[in-house]
Amino acid sequence: MKTVINPARVDFVTLRLFSAVVQSGSITKGAAQCHLALSAASRRLSEFEATAGAQLLERSVQGVTVTPAGHVAVQHAIRLLQGFELFGAELADFSEGYRGHVRLWANMSALTEFLPAVLWNFMELQPGIRVDIEEQLSGDIVRAVRDGLADLGVFAEGTPADGLTVLPFRDDELVLLCSKSHPMAKAKKIAFADCLEHDFVGLNRGSSLLELTSRAATDAGRPLRLRVQVRSFDAMSQMIAARLGVGVLPLAACQEVLGPRKLKAVRLTDAWAHRRLLLGYSAERPLSAAARVMVEHLRPTQESCSRSTW
Repeated sequence: MKTVINPARVDFVTLRLFSAVVQSGSITKGAAQCHLALSAASRRLSEFEATAGAQLLERSVQGVTVTPAGHVAVQHAIRLLQGFELFGAELADFSEGYRGHVRLWANMSALTEFLPAVLWNFMELQPGIRVDIEEQLSGDIVRAVRDGLADLGVFAEGTPADGLTVLPFRDDELVLLCSKSHPMAKAKKIAFADCLEHDFVGLNRGSSLLELTSRAATDAGRPLRLRVQVRSFDAMSQMIAARLGVGVLPLAACQEVLGPRKLKAVRLTDAWAHRRLLLGYSAERPLSAAARVMVEHLRPTQESCSRSTW
């Protein structure tokens, strides 16, 4: 028979203890972090396993290791603890005079190119709404919105977004960036496949832009020769300026540094170089009044959503 956990038998002290034990690999260290006696901590963990109907930890003289069931349990425990912290933070906002709270997660392209000006304008118009902004990868953004960790998300088109209501946000043009001394700098436009004989600078694994260029290289039947991987568009442009390779970046993210860093942006002729950023929110949970106001503000006008021109 399937075990159904009774929420009344699981409290946040036990969830915090379990998470601390998993992260430290020790019941003694976890108990100390939660200011519990070792005997009380051991009893709580045993009762938690009995309630779950599964062994969550394997105990030995070297410490504890997490069972497969324990891995699932700690993921949910962390989500619940984060949710409770957000609950407290949002209630505190109202006590400080705010009329609403919106949690917005966005990918690097959106945060670098479009959101700063849009959010500044929104906060000027809506000073009573607190906005928390977090940069994440597109796939993580969708999961966060689906799980309720974020109210709204801005992510790249092509990211699976089941369970979300999705609207267009902005259009984004990708270019090949190279130093002015690079052979590619002589071209006004180029097909991505013709660049693959050169070394590339890219973002770290998991970024939607890296996945896009890697897939394009695979479709062209050639490997993507990644020489350097970094965490930001600015770091990419610095590495490219140092002639460590070429890279694919959004035009708006590199346009201001072309002159100062002696870089050249070359238009890509591939259809995928014109991509769309999307705005998403849960299709299953109603938006708060503050989040609805932000959605209306973020909806693009025809002018703002049009593709860039050179």
